[in-house]
Amino acid sequence: MALQPIVLDRQSIVPLYYQIQQCLLDQVRSGALKAGETVPSEGQISATLGISRMTARQALKMLCNMGVLYSERGRGTFVARAKLEKNFLQVLSFSEEMRARGSKPSSRVLAFKRLKPGREIADTLHLAAEEEVVLLRRVRMADSVPYCIECAHLPLHRFPELLQKFDPHHSLYQALAELYGIQIAAADEVAEAGAANAEEARLLRIRRRAPVFRFTRVAYLRDGRPVEFVKSTYRGDRCRVVNRLTRQI
Repeated sequence: MALQPIVLDRQSIVPLYYQIQQCLLDQVRSGALKAGETVPSEGQISATLGISRMTARQALKMLCNMGVLYSERGRGTFVARAKLEKNFLQVLSFSEEMRARGSKPSSRVLAFKRLKPGREIADTLHLAAEEEVVLLRRVRMADSVPYCIECAHLPLHRFPELLQKFDPHHSLYQALAELYGIQIAAADEVAEAGAANAEEARLLRIRRRAPVFRFTRVAYLRDGRPVEFVKSTYRGDRCRVVNRLTRQI
């Protein structure tokens, strides 16, 4: 799209890249630039405003770091949607959360296999020493943008032939309902703040040590039996945690 008018004060002590950043930020907040729209490239900004490409690049990079914009290699830079709100009042799958906010969920499968779990997972899922789990590790995306790395463990004896029947690119909770008649009724979820390690940074397309949320979830059936143990890492620039607190009177 064409660049909206930006007036630069070249005599100001405020750096040009910061002036451009603030002008673009105002356009996003006002709705002049809408979620999903393409933002002019650094070359277009440079030519239109008569500035160096490096200055334009710095302005766009700062907005990407803030989560206001995002870049896709070979496609360009786009206005990001509002942050995903992780609400602890509802048990929703990633696919359900994304569809509820008008985004298209997808997955990049990193691992889908059976294995013998460690002590923490075995104890949480109430498994005997010889029992195995199905491991499903994926990068979860919305509108082709990576949001989180999700690592789910499910008891193999409860979901026989899941490896053969389930396409791991699709919604797991939907498959559990359709294939096994199972509905997740409740979940315990713990959130912690952290910094992205090298692998997380690469998979989520963020810088190393960028802020992330780490969630640990245990999902239960109506009778209280645990059926899923999940560890997820969410981008801090794409997610925020919300909750409703009440005061006992």
